[in-house]
Amino acid sequence: MRRFLATTVAASALALMLGMASARAEDTIDPNAKQGGAITITYKDDVATLDPAIGYDWQNWSMIKSLFDGLMDYEPGTTNLKPDLAESYEISPDGKTFTFKLRHGVKFHNGREMTADDVKYSLDRVTNPKTQSPGAGFFGSIKGYDDVAAGKAESLSGVTVVDPYTVKFELTRPDATFLHVMAINFSHVVPKEEVEKYGADFGKHPVGTGAFKLAEWTLGQRIVFERNADYWHKGLPHLDKITFEIGQEPIVALLRLQKGEIDVPGDGIPPAKFQEVMADPEQKARVVEGGQLHTGYVTMNTTMAPFDNVKVRQAVNMAINKARVIQIINGRAVPANQPLPPSMPGYDKEYKGYPYDVAKAKALLAEAGHPDGFDTQLFAMNTDPNPRIAQAIQQDLAAIGIKASIQSLAQANVIAAGGDKAGAPMIWSGGMAWIADFPDPSNFYGPILGCAGAVPGGWNWSWYCNKDLDAKAAEADSVVDPAKAVERDKMWSAIYDKIMEDAPWAPVFNEQRFTMKSARMGGADNLYVDPVHIPINYDNVYVKDVQ
Repeated sequence: MRRFLATTVAASALALMLGMASARAEDTIDPNAKQGGAITITYKDDVATLDPAIGYDWQNWSMIKSLFDGLMDYEPGTTNLKPDLAESYEISPDGKTFTFKLRHGVKFHNGREMTADDVKYSLDRVTNPKTQSPGAGFFGSIKGYDDVAAGKAESLSGVTVVDPYTVKFELTRPDATFLHVMAINFSHVVPKEEVEKYGADFGKHPVGTGAFKLAEWTLGQRIVFERNADYWHKGLPHLDKITFEIGQEPIVALLRLQKGEIDVPGDGIPPAKFQEVMADPEQKARVVEGGQLHTGYVTMNTTMAPFDNVKVRQAVNMAINKARVIQIINGRAVPANQPLPPSMPGYDKEYKGYPYDVAKAKALLAEAGHPDGFDTQLFAMNTDPNPRIAQAIQQDLAAIGIKASIQSLAQANVIAAGGDKAGAPMIWSGGMAWIADFPDPSNFYGPILGCAGAVPGGWNWSWYCNKDLDAKAAEADSVVDPAKAVERDKMWSAIYDKIMEDAPWAPVFNEQRFTMKSARMGGADNLYVDPVHIPINYDNVYVKDVQ
C-alpha cells in the first residue's frame, strides 16, 4: 500500500520552466509485471461520456486516460510530470512559448498516424464554445483563447503547427501551470475524422491513441476495453481486457470481490463496511489508500435567490456540523475550512474558517430578511454515503429554519443540474467532490470558482464570478520565478480568503480515498490511487496468474 501526498510541486514546475531547455520521457516497466489476462471492475452508475473534451468526473477520468494520451502525463502514483505524446519540449526564457516535439509513429485506434495537426485540432475543439467543454477555461492563457471563447474565431492563434511533428504554443502571459494543463484529459488528442463521423456521439464511440480501445459498450450493463496492440509505449498495457460492469451496488460489489468474482470495486469500500474490512488482516492487506488533493463542499447558486445574499451563504457555513458528517464516513477525513486541501500549496494555515454556530447562523438569516428560514433543494449523488451525508446537512439546515428537500440522483444528473444556471440551488459535492487535476492552487480556482467555469456545462456550480479575483489569479499564475514561490502561494491564500468571505461554498471535509483489489492482482503497487484527479491508472495494472 502506497500513500502519496502532494507537497510544493508548483516550485519544481516553475524550475522546469525557467531552468530546463528540454526534457525527455523515460519509460519504466515493472519487471514483475505479467503480460495478458483480464480484470473486472464494477460501478453503480453508467458512464455519461468517454469524450476527453467533455468527461469530467472521477469515474470516467481513468477510463478516458486509458483510451487517449496527451502531450504530458504524470509518473503513475506521483505528481511528477513527464513527456508523453511529446518526445521532448522546450520552453522560452520568458516562460511564454512552449515547443513540443512529437513522437513518430504514434497511431490512433483507427490506424492513422497522429501528427501536430491533430494536437491543434483537439485544442481548437475543446475551447470552441459549441463543444461545451467544462475544461475550456484551462486554456485561457493561450493566445487567441478569448476570440475562440467569444465565437469570433474557430482556431487558437497561439497554437502553430511548425511541421508534422512539432507544435508551438504562444501564451499571452507566463503561466506556471501550463505543463500541468497539457497533462489533463481535456488536452488529450483526438482524430478529426472520427469526431466528425460521430458528432455529438463521439463520447460513445471514442477513438484515441491510448493503451486500450473500446470493444463494447452496452448501456447500463458493461463497457469493455481491449488491449491496443499498436500502442506506442512498448510493454504497455499489461492486460488484454478490462470489463466495467455497470449497475452494481457498492455493498454487492464488495461481496463479489470477497468471493473472487471481480477485481476492483470502482466505487470504493462502502462506508458501512469500512471498519469490518480494516479489522480483517487479509482484507486490509488488499486495501489501496491514496492521499488526495480533495475537498468536499456544499455549493450555493449565487445567482439564485436567496443565495444571492452573502449573509445567507455565511449562515449555511455556520450551520453545518462537519464533525458529525465525518462520523458518517468513519472518520476518513478532516474538517475543511477553505477550498484548498491542507497539502496543497497556498493553503492558509492561519485561516480558521466559519465556526459551527447555530445561534449566529440564525441571526445572519434574520439580517438577510429570512427570520423564519426558507424552502430550497439540496442535490446529491445517490451512491452511499452521499444520501446519508445530505440528510445530515438537511437536518443541520433545518435547525436554522432552512427546509431543504433532497434531490438524490445519479452522478451524471447532478453534474448536469450543476452546469445549468437555473438547475440547482444547492449541491452536496460528495462522490463528485473536487480532486485536483494537477497539484497547484490555481486548479481549485479556474474551473470551479472562477468566471471561466461559470458557463453552461461548467463545474462552477455556485456560478460565482468575481472579476477582481480573476485578475488576481492571473497575476499569481504569472509569477514564474522559483525564488518567489512563497510569494505566489501567499497571493493564492489571499484569493481563497476572499472567496470564503463571499462564501459561495460551505467546505465540509478533506477526504482520503480507499479502494480494494482482488487477491490475484499482483504487485503491491500496481494499482494506484493517484493524488491528482486520476483515481486508478489502468495502463500499469496486471494480474499475478495469467489464464
